[in-house]
Amino acid sequence: MRVITGKYKGRRFDIPSKFKARPTTDFAKENLFNVLRAYVDFEGLRALDLFAGTGSISIELLSRGCRRVVSVEKDALHYAFIQSIADKLNDEAWLPLRGDVLRFVPQCRETFGLVFADPPYALKALDSLPDLVLKSQILADDGLFVLEHGKDYDFSSHPSFVEHRAYGSVNFSFFRHVAS
Repeated sequence: MRVITGKYKGRRFDIPSKFKARPTTDFAKENLFNVLRAYVDFEGLRALDLFAGTGSISIELLSRGCRRVVSVEKDALHYAFIQSIADKLNDEAWLPLRGDVLRFVPQCRETFGLVFADPPYALKALDSLPDLVLKSQILADDGLFVLEHGKDYDFSSHPSFVEHRAYGSVNFSFFRHVAS
């Protein structure tokens, strides 16, 4: 796994072979961040990475200057890997947490300008994640929620849907939290 740009550009982290995680491909990740530049200013942004897996998205967010990145991962092996990278980088802006995203979101009292979620594609609750995030308190007014998912999902009829992007088998749906 490599960091594409920013202060950690070019850094590589070897993912353990026993990992079950499906890291976002470099191609999809690079395109995602190109699109995100039109929506958010990374400098000073508070970001939340749900189902953090390898921590790849979190590291890219940190590398681009986010002032706070919280990564939530349930799997013990994946969390330990993310924590080991956090220890190596020693970046005070990064907070890896071990926990269940479906429990964390309703209980979290912190708000973020960007929430990214890359759940397992087979997650039964995947189709309800936009509502879970958008109806909670975690997304700031005018904040952006990005959901990575497989091709079998279509969120275009959701009232907060903004756009969909596909890069090979990787799909991203974008949602905007509009202040009420």
